[in-house]
Amino acid sequence: MADELLLLCRPGGGPADAGRQAEAVYEGLLDALASEGVGPEAVVTETVFFRRIRDDLAAARSARSRVLGNAGLSAYRPATTVVGQPPLDRDARLELAAVAVIPRSRSASSAHDVTRPSRCSCEACSRGVRARVVRLGGQTHLYAGNVYGTGRHPRDEAYEMLRAAEGLLAEAGMGFGDVMRTWIHVRDIDRDYAALNEARRDFFRHCGIERRPASTGVQGLPFPDAHDFSLSLYAVASSGPLEAIPMSTPSLNEAWTYGSDFSRGLRLADANKVTLYVSGTASIDEAGRTARIGDVAAQIDRMLSNIASLLDRQGAGFHDLVSGVAYLKYAGDASLLRSMLRERGFDGFPCALVEAPLCRPELLCEAEAVAMLPLVAEEA
Repeated sequence: MADELLLLCRPGGGPADAGRQAEAVYEGLLDALASEGVGPEAVVTETVFFRRIRDDLAAARSARSRVLGNAGLSAYRPATTVVGQPPLDRDARLELAAVAVIPRSRSASSAHDVTRPSRCSCEACSRGVRARVVRLGGQTHLYAGNVYGTGRHPRDEAYEMLRAAEGLLAEAGMGFGDVMRTWIHVRDIDRDYAALNEARRDFFRHCGIERRPASTGVQGLPFPDAHDFSLSLYAVASSGPLEAIPMSTPSLNEAWTYGSDFSRGLRLADANKVTLYVSGTASIDEAGRTARIGDVAAQIDRMLSNIASLLDRQGAGFHDLVSGVAYLKYAGDASLLRSMLRERGFDGFPCALVEAPLCRPELLCEAEAVAMLPLVAEEA
């Protein structure tokens, strides 16, 4: 029903200020879209990884306006996530990951925004919470970025963030049970990850969520500083049958057994294709323990083996991957990470590489990924 483009735009060209790098990134995005015969209106979601988000966000937004001003800025309406997670390329002030959807039949598709007022009074929330909604045939897809909560205690802020997302979904006639994938960025993950897990578990119990979404929870600086958590999500609802099945593997236990309410992955067969959403995956063993503590090479190897096992049980492999993000606790290990990703075949697709502390202090690396497979006759 649609072609999907998964893109990663890096500035290149050596050191430059954030404005010039953002111009290069958005010019690259427009070139990639033009090569497929579409413009900025096709982009449904973007994530911008910043080295210094407080210093560079305003310059990047101005550069985006300059580049897209003659190319249809008003038509560029993606769900946007901005996060402070430094790219592993030391010269890069930012990187952009984006997804574009190109319907093959305009008559069977539509796109619009939904908004909901925010309870927060900060500048980032003053226009409310917005999501991009795309309808393809009988299915509705919702993309949201940088959903925030309020509250004096971390647990309360995280819970209100999830409630804000629930309200936004309701504006599109959906519920949290339709959420397939979440990304949660935590300002101080060592301090607040336990509070996030408590809030998420209570919220899922409140909503009656049994099929937990695939998810990534890592440290990343939300903007502005008023927020300690930020949520981005993808949801889909269908007028007909929709297959959404949690992924698992014997090499990993279920995350909720140690208090983290997410699925290791989710297999989604929609009207267009089969997508395998692999959650943030680290060097965890079958009992939920951190494996190979203190050895970054061994942790990278175990992380990739876990991802390969999740994919293999769905009849897929690294050759089916279409996008990903790899998180590294220490930027000094970047060359080793790149080398091992290439050696194991976790390469050749858009994959952002960023620096980010992880949900356990002893974890040194984590990766998430998306694989796509064609629909088979039974699923179609």
